[in-house]
Amino acid sequence: MAVSIRLRREGAKNRPYYKVVVADRRSPRDGKFVEIIGTYDPKKPGHNSTLNIERVEYWIGKGAQPSDTVRSLIKKNKKAAASEPSPQGEREASRSTEEELSPPPPPVETPS
Repeated sequence: MAVSIRLRREGAKNRPYYKVVVADRRSPRDGKFVEIIGTYDPKKPGHNSTLNIERVEYWIGKGAQPSDTVRSLIKKNKKAAASEPSPQGEREASRSTEEELSPPPPPVETPS
């Protein structure tokens, strides 16, 4: 089965909204698909797409071919993910700041 990663159109007339899907190459644009891996809103300014990069890489590894538009979305999302700090890194940074600002806990007295 030849698989492609492409856009599936949704939304109202003159208000397109797309889902990035993995589908059999032979199925119609808005037809049957295997998995939804992201969204794309061309009317929204700025960063207007979301992609599950892990699933994209998985499917490309399995031989899926992204469409030209999806290929550019993948490139933009990878670039955005690389420029943003990871949420785990932010938590660790805030935790170390809290430790520096808070006084040490009082010693616990144990009865002898």
